[in-house]
Amino acid sequence: MVSAVALPASADDHHHGRQHHRVVYISDVQYNSPGRDDRSNRSLNAEWVEITNDSGRAVNLKGWTLSDEDGHTYTFNHYRLNGRATVRVHTGIGRDRKTDLYQDRRAYVWDNNSDTATLRNYRGRFIDRLSWGHHHDQHDHRGDGRRHGGDHRDGHRH
Repeated sequence: MVSAVALPASADDHHHGRQHHRVVYISDVQYNSPGRDDRSNRSLNAEWVEITNDSGRAVNLKGWTLSDEDGHTYTFNHYRLNGRATVRVHTGIGRDRKTDLYQDRRAYVWDNNSDTATLRNYRGRFIDRLSWGHHHDQHDHRGDGRRHGGDHRDGHRH
């Protein structure tokens, strides 16, 4: 009996502390490109959102969307995010690779002052969101104007 009770220990260890975390989530954002906002492709591609797959298996993101508060939406096309991997979604024009995808836009998407990046699956169901600037949720507020770290997640995973 004692050994049977001990069997699930490895599964518990694996999930420990992750009850509120989703398998796929927005892990980081750089909404303010370094340097002048001159709309050059280099500057546009320095604006990005990172999406991480925390599971051990690949997730097909075909049909998933990443959108801002104004309704600008990027739709993933035939992309598989490997397990324990992160993909960086750039705003500008480029050639899609395993670790970098490009929205192929000629204008910035993410507002430097305040905005929300929202990730939805192919059915349109909410997966994750990351907010910055003047929002109601104090967990979202960051004064550095550059990147978000891991502590933003607490206010968003229910």
